[in-house]
Amino acid sequence: MIEAILALLFGLLIGSFLNVCIHRWPRGRSVVRPRSHCVRCRKTIAWYDNIPVLSYLLLGGKCRHCGRHISARYPAVELLTGLVFFYFVWRYGPTLLAVKFCVFAAILIALVFSDFEKRLLPDELTLGGALIGLAFALFVPLQDESSQGLLWLMGVTLEGRLLSLCQAALGAAVPAFFLWGGGWLYLKVRHREGLGLGDVKLMVTIGAFLGLQATLMTLLTGSIVGSVVSLLYIWIARKDAATYELPFGSFLGAAALAVAMWGR
Repeated sequence: MIEAILALLFGLLIGSFLNVCIHRWPRGRSVVRPRSHCVRCRKTIAWYDNIPVLSYLLLGGKCRHCGRHISARYPAVELLTGLVFFYFVWRYGPTLLAVKFCVFAAILIALVFSDFEKRLLPDELTLGGALIGLAFALFVPLQDESSQGLLWLMGVTLEGRLLSLCQAALGAAVPAFFLWGGGWLYLKVRHREGLGLGDVKLMVTIGAFLGLQATLMTLLTGSIVGSVVSLLYIWIARKDAATYELPFGSFLGAAALAVAMWGR
Protein backbone atom coordinates (compact mmCIF):
# COMPACT_ATOMS: atom_id res chain seq x y z
CA MET A 1 0.00 0.00 0.00
CA ILE A 2 2.87 2.40 0.73
CA GLU A 3 3.97 2.16 -2.92
CA ALA A 4 0.46 3.08 -4.06
CA ILE A 5 0.37 6.10 -1.73
CA LEU A 6 3.74 7.28 -3.05
CA ALA A 7 2.38 6.82 -6.58
CA LEU A 8 -0.60 9.01 -5.62
CA LEU A 9 1.70 11.82 -4.46
CA PHE A 10 3.89 11.47 -7.54
CA GLY A 11 0.79 11.49 -9.74
CA LEU A 12 -0.32 14.79 -8.20
CA LEU A 13 3.01 16.32 -9.22
CA ILE A 14 2.80 14.85 -12.71
CA GLY A 15 -0.74 16.21 -12.98
CA SER A 16 0.59 19.69 -12.22
CA PHE A 17 3.03 19.35 -15.12
CA LEU A 18 0.28 17.99 -17.37
CA ASN A 19 -1.66 21.21 -16.77
CA VAL A 20 1.27 23.12 -18.23
CA CYS A 21 1.30 20.82 -21.27
CA ILE A 22 -2.47 21.12 -21.74
CA HIS A 23 -2.30 24.92 -21.74
CA ARG A 24 0.90 25.49 -23.69
CA TRP A 25 1.40 22.77 -26.31
CA PRO A 26 -1.85 23.43 -28.22
CA ARG A 27 -0.77 27.07 -28.36
CA GLY A 28 2.70 26.21 -29.67
CA ARG A 29 4.51 27.32 -26.51
CA SER A 30 7.36 25.81 -24.54
CA VAL A 31 6.56 23.82 -21.41
CA VAL A 32 9.96 24.73 -19.93
CA ARG A 33 9.98 28.52 -20.09
CA PRO A 34 8.68 30.79 -18.72
CA ARG A 35 7.90 29.57 -15.20
CA SER A 36 4.32 28.86 -14.17
CA HIS A 37 2.31 32.08 -14.12
CA CYS A 38 -1.25 33.33 -13.96
CA VAL A 39 -2.72 33.33 -17.47
CA ARG A 40 -4.63 36.53 -16.66
CA CYS A 41 -2.18 38.88 -14.92
CA ARG A 42 1.02 37.06 -16.03
CA LYS A 43 2.47 37.13 -12.50
CA THR A 44 4.82 34.26 -11.65
CA ILE A 45 3.27 31.70 -9.30
CA ALA A 46 5.29 31.07 -6.13
CA TRP A 47 6.05 27.50 -5.15
CA TYR A 48 3.69 27.65 -2.16
CA ASP A 49 0.86 28.63 -4.49
CA ASN A 50 1.68 25.76 -6.84
CA ILE A 51 1.15 22.78 -4.52
CA PRO A 52 -1.18 20.36 -6.34
CA VAL A 53 -4.85 20.60 -5.28
CA LEU A 54 -4.00 22.08 -1.84
CA SER A 55 -2.98 25.52 -3.11
CA TYR A 56 -6.13 25.76 -5.22
CA LEU A 57 -8.29 25.05 -2.17
CA LEU A 58 -6.40 27.45 0.10
CA LEU A 59 -6.64 30.25 -2.47
CA GLY A 60 -10.32 29.60 -3.06
CA GLY A 61 -9.70 28.96 -6.74
CA LYS A 62 -8.40 32.49 -7.33
CA CYS A 63 -5.06 34.07 -8.24
CA ARG A 64 -3.27 35.58 -5.23
CA HIS A 65 -2.23 38.63 -7.27
CA CYS A 66 -5.21 39.61 -9.42
CA GLY A 67 -8.03 37.70 -7.72
CA ARG A 68 -9.28 36.29 -11.01
CA HIS A 69 -10.83 32.82 -11.08
CA ILE A 70 -8.55 29.84 -11.82
CA SER A 71 -10.07 27.05 -13.89
CA ALA A 72 -11.17 23.99 -11.93
CA ARG A 73 -9.44 21.97 -14.61
CA TYR A 74 -6.13 22.42 -12.75
CA PRO A 75 -7.02 20.55 -9.54
CA ALA A 76 -9.17 18.10 -11.53
CA VAL A 77 -6.22 17.03 -13.69
CA GLU A 78 -3.92 16.79 -10.68
CA LEU A 79 -6.35 14.73 -8.62
CA LEU A 80 -7.33 12.47 -11.51
CA THR A 81 -3.69 11.75 -12.35
CA GLY A 82 -2.88 10.99 -8.74
CA LEU A 83 -5.82 8.62 -8.34
CA VAL A 84 -5.07 6.77 -11.56
CA PHE A 85 -1.41 6.34 -10.57
CA PHE A 86 -2.58 5.02 -7.19
CA TYR A 87 -4.90 2.52 -8.88
CA PHE A 88 -2.32 1.04 -11.24
CA VAL A 89 0.38 0.67 -8.58
CA TRP A 90 -2.16 -0.76 -6.13
CA ARG A 91 -3.32 -3.25 -8.77
CA TYR A 92 0.02 -4.31 -10.27
CA GLY A 93 2.47 -3.34 -7.54
CA PRO A 94 5.76 -1.51 -8.13
CA THR A 95 6.30 -3.19 -11.51
CA LEU A 96 7.22 -2.10 -15.00
CA LEU A 97 3.65 -2.90 -16.07
CA ALA A 98 2.34 -0.37 -13.55
CA VAL A 99 4.84 2.21 -14.83
CA LYS A 100 3.68 1.58 -18.39
CA PHE A 101 0.03 2.15 -17.53
CA CYS A 102 0.84 5.24 -15.43
CA VAL A 103 2.71 6.79 -18.37
CA PHE A 104 -0.15 5.84 -20.70
CA ALA A 105 -2.71 7.36 -18.34
CA ALA A 106 -0.76 10.61 -18.05
CA ILE A 107 -0.63 10.93 -21.85
CA LEU A 108 -4.35 10.19 -22.17
CA ILE A 109 -5.38 12.66 -19.47
CA ALA A 110 -3.42 15.45 -21.14
CA LEU A 111 -4.94 14.62 -24.53
CA VAL A 112 -8.51 14.37 -23.20
CA PHE A 113 -8.43 17.83 -21.65
CA SER A 114 -6.45 19.37 -24.53
CA ASP A 115 -8.97 18.19 -27.11
CA PHE A 116 -11.91 19.19 -24.93
CA GLU A 117 -10.59 22.73 -24.45
CA LYS A 118 -8.91 23.54 -27.78
CA ARG A 119 -10.00 20.73 -30.15
CA LEU A 120 -6.29 19.97 -30.64
CA LEU A 121 -4.23 16.84 -29.97
CA PRO A 122 -0.56 17.91 -29.81
CA ASP A 123 1.96 15.78 -31.73
CA GLU A 124 4.22 15.86 -28.68
CA LEU A 125 1.66 13.66 -26.94
CA THR A 126 0.31 11.57 -29.82
CA LEU A 127 3.41 10.78 -31.88
CA GLY A 128 5.65 10.93 -28.85
CA GLY A 129 3.26 8.66 -26.98
CA ALA A 130 3.23 6.16 -29.84
CA LEU A 131 7.03 5.86 -29.73
CA ILE A 132 6.93 5.39 -25.96
CA GLY A 133 4.27 2.70 -26.32
CA LEU A 134 6.34 0.79 -28.87
CA ALA A 135 9.38 1.05 -26.59
CA PHE A 136 7.41 -0.37 -23.66
CA ALA A 137 6.34 -3.32 -25.84
CA LEU A 138 9.96 -4.49 -25.84
CA PHE A 139 10.02 -4.80 -22.05
CA VAL A 140 6.38 -5.39 -21.08
CA PRO A 141 5.08 -8.22 -23.30
CA LEU A 142 1.66 -7.75 -24.89
CA GLN A 143 -0.76 -10.68 -24.71
CA ASP A 144 -3.06 -9.85 -27.62
CA GLU A 145 -4.99 -12.74 -29.11
CA SER A 146 -6.35 -10.73 -32.04
CA SER A 147 -2.96 -9.65 -33.35
CA GLN A 148 -1.59 -13.16 -32.78
CA GLY A 149 -4.41 -14.55 -34.90
CA LEU A 150 -3.74 -11.96 -37.59
CA LEU A 151 -0.06 -12.87 -37.65
CA TRP A 152 -0.99 -16.55 -37.89
CA LEU A 153 -3.21 -15.83 -40.91
CA MET A 154 -0.31 -13.97 -42.48
CA GLY A 155 1.96 -16.95 -41.89
CA VAL A 156 4.27 -14.96 -39.62
CA THR A 157 5.87 -16.73 -36.66
CA LEU A 158 7.56 -14.58 -34.03
CA GLU A 159 8.56 -14.98 -30.41
CA GLY A 160 9.60 -12.92 -27.41
CA ARG A 161 10.19 -9.21 -27.66
CA LEU A 162 9.87 -9.15 -31.44
CA LEU A 163 6.39 -10.68 -31.17
CA SER A 164 5.35 -8.11 -28.56
CA LEU A 165 6.69 -5.25 -30.69
CA CYS A 166 4.87 -6.55 -33.76
CA GLN A 167 1.63 -6.84 -31.78
CA ALA A 168 2.00 -3.24 -30.63
CA ALA A 169 2.67 -2.13 -34.21
CA LEU A 170 -0.43 -3.93 -35.48
CA GLY A 171 -2.48 -2.43 -32.67
CA ALA A 172 -1.23 0.99 -33.70
CA ALA A 173 -1.70 0.59 -37.45
CA VAL A 174 -4.92 -1.37 -38.01
CA PRO A 175 -7.46 0.66 -35.96
CA ALA A 176 -5.85 3.93 -37.04
CA PHE A 177 -6.20 2.87 -40.69
CA PHE A 178 -9.89 2.07 -40.27
CA LEU A 179 -10.50 5.37 -38.48
CA TRP A 180 -8.66 7.28 -41.20
CA GLY A 181 -10.66 5.39 -43.84
CA GLY A 182 -13.91 6.37 -42.15
CA GLY A 183 -12.85 10.01 -42.12
CA TRP A 184 -11.83 9.84 -45.78
CA LEU A 185 -15.18 8.31 -46.74
CA TYR A 186 -17.06 11.00 -44.78
CA LEU A 187 -15.09 13.69 -46.63
CA LYS A 188 -15.96 12.19 -50.01
CA VAL A 189 -19.66 11.82 -49.18
CA ARG A 190 -20.29 15.06 -47.23
CA HIS A 191 -17.55 17.16 -48.90
CA ARG A 192 -16.32 18.48 -45.55
CA GLU A 193 -13.87 17.21 -42.99
CA GLY A 194 -15.48 15.17 -40.23
CA LEU A 195 -12.38 13.76 -38.57
CA GLY A 196 -9.08 15.37 -37.69
CA LEU A 197 -5.74 13.70 -38.30
CA GLY A 198 -5.01 14.14 -34.61
CA ASP A 199 -7.67 11.54 -33.80
CA VAL A 200 -5.91 9.07 -36.09
CA LYS A 201 -2.58 9.76 -34.38
CA LEU A 202 -4.28 9.22 -31.03
CA MET A 203 -5.42 5.78 -32.18
CA VAL A 204 -1.82 4.99 -33.09
CA THR A 205 -0.77 5.86 -29.54
CA ILE A 206 -3.54 3.82 -27.95
CA GLY A 207 -2.76 0.82 -30.15
CA ALA A 208 0.95 0.96 -29.36
CA PHE A 209 0.17 0.69 -25.65
CA LEU A 210 -2.84 -1.65 -25.62
CA GLY A 211 -2.58 -3.82 -28.73
CA LEU A 212 -5.16 -4.58 -31.39
CA GLN A 213 -8.00 -6.16 -29.41
CA ALA A 214 -8.19 -3.53 -26.64
CA THR A 215 -7.80 -0.71 -29.15
CA LEU A 216 -10.75 -1.94 -31.21
CA MET A 217 -12.73 -2.09 -27.97
CA THR A 218 -11.66 1.49 -27.28
CA LEU A 219 -12.73 2.65 -30.74
CA LEU A 220 -16.14 1.02 -30.39
CA THR A 221 -16.74 2.34 -26.86
CA GLY A 222 -15.51 5.86 -27.61
CA SER A 223 -17.61 6.09 -30.76
CA ILE A 224 -20.83 4.97 -29.10
CA VAL A 225 -20.43 7.07 -25.95
CA GLY A 226 -19.23 10.10 -27.92
CA SER A 227 -22.20 9.92 -30.27
CA VAL A 228 -24.77 9.58 -27.49
CA VAL A 229 -23.30 12.32 -25.29
CA SER A 230 -22.85 14.69 -28.22
CA LEU A 231 -26.40 14.21 -29.47
CA LEU A 232 -27.73 14.88 -25.98
CA TYR A 233 -25.57 18.00 -25.66
CA ILE A 234 -26.65 19.30 -29.08
CA TRP A 235 -30.29 18.75 -28.14
CA ILE A 236 -30.06 20.32 -24.66
CA ALA A 237 -27.85 23.26 -25.69
CA ARG A 238 -29.74 23.74 -29.00
CA LYS A 239 -26.55 23.60 -31.04
CA ASP A 240 -26.43 23.24 -34.81
CA ALA A 241 -25.65 19.58 -35.47
CA ALA A 242 -24.21 20.45 -38.88
CA THR A 243 -21.53 22.77 -37.46
CA TYR A 244 -20.90 21.43 -33.95
CA GLU A 245 -17.33 20.15 -33.61
CA LEU A 246 -17.22 16.95 -31.57
CA PRO A 247 -14.17 16.53 -29.30
CA PHE A 248 -13.87 12.93 -30.48
CA GLY A 249 -10.34 12.62 -29.14
CA SER A 250 -11.61 13.29 -25.62
CA PHE A 251 -14.05 10.39 -25.86
CA LEU A 252 -11.42 8.09 -27.37
CA GLY A 253 -8.94 8.99 -24.65
CA ALA A 254 -11.47 8.45 -21.87
CA ALA A 255 -12.50 5.12 -23.38
CA ALA A 256 -8.85 4.01 -23.66
CA LEU A 257 -8.26 4.88 -20.01
CA ALA A 258 -11.34 2.88 -19.00
CA VAL A 259 -10.22 -0.10 -21.08
CA ALA A 260 -6.72 0.08 -19.58
CA MET A 261 -8.17 0.09 -16.07
CA TRP A 262 -11.02 -2.41 -16.39
CA GLY A 263 -10.87 -4.05 -19.81
CA ARG A 264 -9.54 -7.59 -20.18
